[in-house]
Amino acid sequence: MLLLAGCTTREARPSSAPLKKVTLFFSAEVRGYLGPCGCTENMRGGVSRSAFQLAEARQSGNAVHFFDCGDGLFAEAPIPEAAVPQQERKAKALAQAWKAMGLDLRAPGPLDDARGVEFRQGLQLPELSSGAFKVLDGVGVINAPTPVAATSLALQARKAGARFVVAMVPLPFELLLREAHDAVSVDLFVSARAKDAFSSEESKLAGGATKVAQVQSKGRSLLRVDVSLHDGGKVEWLRGDGERDRELYALDQRIELLRVQVNEPMLAEELKALRKAKLEEIIGRRELLAETPLPVPEGKAAATARFIPLESNFLENPTVLAVEKAYDVDVGLINLAWAKEHGKSCPPATAETRGYVGSPLCLTCHAASEPTFKGSKHAQAYATLVQDGKQHHLDCVGCHVTGWQQPQGVCRIDVTAGREEVGCESCHGPGDAHSTNPTPGSIARFVEAKTCKGCHDRENSPNFDFDQYVEKILGPGHAHQK
Repeated sequence: MLLLAGCTTREARPSSAPLKKVTLFFSAEVRGYLGPCGCTENMRGGVSRSAFQLAEARQSGNAVHFFDCGDGLFAEAPIPEAAVPQQERKAKALAQAWKAMGLDLRAPGPLDDARGVEFRQGLQLPELSSGAFKVLDGVGVINAPTPVAATSLALQARKAGARFVVAMVPLPFELLLREAHDAVSVDLFVSARAKDAFSSEESKLAGGATKVAQVQSKGRSLLRVDVSLHDGGKVEWLRGDGERDRELYALDQRIELLRVQVNEPMLAEELKALRKAKLEEIIGRRELLAETPLPVPEGKAAATARFIPLESNFLENPTVLAVEKAYDVDVGLINLAWAKEHGKSCPPATAETRGYVGSPLCLTCHAASEPTFKGSKHAQAYATLVQDGKQHHLDCVGCHVTGWQQPQGVCRIDVTAGREEVGCESCHGPGDAHSTNPTPGSIARFVEAKTCKGCHDRENSPNFDFDQYVEKILGPGHAHQK
């Protein structure tokens, strides 16, 4: 005992600091989309689904950060006068949702200023200006105009304590990928601006020590990066085994095939239900496999990245969902009030610009076609908007009425009587000349794919196949004329 009294006792210290885990989420080119339009079954996206993913990640107790990359508030510039009230209200709803989600930083893009810099700044979102960086929980986040600029900023960020560096750059994925090998001080580049609106239709990830990512646009997917910051040492990307990657790829292919099958036109409800159930089962299997974490070797600083496609059966955050619902209600009232005060009726027809007469007049002569038309979804197009409370949404109404913004068609959302459907003239063109001179040469008898793709586009009808779809609207009294 006397010997012990002469000793000093020191607190045991671990050989290294405890493992620190940080989870990063990225969205890019949201383009003002709060959620999918709903024209097609099982459409991805929705800010409320994104919010649920973040809330779930925060349950782990690890640090979680959320970043948005460029062109988030609006889809186009300039915005047509009639659409300004709706688009401003939507931008405010999106900003409210992002704040509720705990948005850390965003890199503004040119479309964000579609209503001016003052409007954007008035939303009071946390922004990272071009040429700046910030370090959060050992992660350096950069907004750089070029990869070269990102390299310089990355060195500064590392001196400020960053162990892992992400650069948001307003360049297309392909260009970033070519230049990424020179930017060794950056761990991850995220493309903040695609080459065009359709180039960002899918998520992409490539690269070696430096990764380059493109996140599916319009809020349809998130990029999730999990970083384990062990004391000392460079953060390295973990690689999954080839079998896991092959299985994920195979499941992705099955999901896309089932998505097409679910959206076959005029599909029997029983068969649709079976296909939807199978689709949801495969989505569940894919998500379970994708979210299974890769093992991090002991004492190693490592990172993994994966995309989260925000499928239609994913859960939604109730707080953010309420923001979406409030927008849906408000914008209809806003647009209706604007139309009543400022709306202008469609111009009359002229010899050079023919006018629309409405399906009821067409059917007085083509009565044999009426049962086929009434049995199609085209005849219920406007009713589906009314059912969802979106009949006064300018994003939707143009493809659910006949003759949108055309002579004698629909130019005001508060004046739609007689045009409340995708009627005969939506396919065959304006009918006023044919109604007074009912000869074959006074109307478009044959319909081409380009006529349909004005509404059945990649955004609202991604599985559209002209030959398959057109057969579903043909029938007795309404068939191809040879």
